[in-house]
Amino acid sequence: MIESPCVACCRLNADKVCVGCYRHITEIVDWNRRTDDENAAILQQVAIRKRQAEHTGGNEGSTSPITQAEWQAAKQQVRNR
Repeated sequence: MIESPCVACCRLNADKVCVGCYRHITEIVDWNRRTDDENAAILQQVAIRKRQAEHTGGNEGSTSPITQAEWQAAKQQVRNR
């Protein structure tokens, strides 16, 4: 199983991407239910987002903690795919 890139700094930017691990909220939910191939694909996107943030000076603008409502909505979105 591929380890989660979570760094326990869960704050979302305006695009709903965590500024700690660079995963979109829909990539965070159900991490442990995904296949290794799915998580590896997510980690490729994480690496791209991290490089982009480093290139732009990491300016994520305002952030907010993940709310219960956002978490539930993301779970529903992922499970309806």
